[in-house]
Amino acid sequence: MILALLAAAGALLAWPDRRSGRPLGSAAGPSPRAVVERALRSPLWVAVPAAGVAAVLSTPLVAALAGVGAALAVRSVSARRAAARDDARLAGLADGLGALAADLRSGRSLESATASAAAACGEVVTGGLLTGALRAPDASRGDDAPGELGTALGRIAAGVRLSARTGCSLAAVVGAVEDDLRARARQRAELRAATAGPRASALVLAGLPVLGLAMGSGVGADPWRVLTTTPTGQLLLVGGAALEAAGVVWSRRLVDRAVR
Repeated sequence: MILALLAAAGALLAWPDRRSGRPLGSAAGPSPRAVVERALRSPLWVAVPAAGVAAVLSTPLVAALAGVGAALAVRSVSARRAAARDDARLAGLADGLGALAADLRSGRSLESATASAAAACGEVVTGGLLTGALRAPDASRGDDAPGELGTALGRIAAGVRLSARTGCSLAAVVGAVEDDLRARARQRAELRAATAGPRASALVLAGLPVLGLAMGSGVGADPWRVLTTTPTGQLLLVGGAALEAAGVVWSRRLVDRAVR
């Protein structure tokens, strides 16, 4: 059983992140520095110490469960940080597009307006992607960036190509993309505010088993010893931990689906 849990922990650590996609601005693969940074952000650096501490304080079964729980927690935090980073990049892209549209309407050339738009993005990666979409639209299809950011860059590149071929106003296309990005951002903020209650409820329910263990210890039942030293208790501990993880993942997916 312990070996199975350790194998599950290894699978969780090696499971690819759907949000990672291809590195931004890289067509040939990640650089050595990016590989090192990604390794330092791996759940392994938290799961192994957590399992080691639990092995010293308790049984190997608890150590395996602690490693799996730490890996899941780190992946959850990483996913939230990635979502916040994507939102910040989209907001920066909208600011850059606003500056670009204003410069184009004032009569500035696309070359000079591109430099101002990249600076208005507030972030080097987003500014570089926007610059590439404006200066090399034929080579930029939005594939260098994942998700909504790549879609927006592809639309900008298509607008530049259309403007170059037909002479239509690029400022109008850029303004439309900016308005769409800001509308989507407002919608996401409203949905997250609406689902704040269910998220809090799921967090409270996830902490109830710990409260039950504390209450049992308070009345002298010693549930932790039963769960970690007896065969029946170990089966119940593994089953309860699996159900707890499944409930948390299920609740999160329901809320995330509503936000989308």
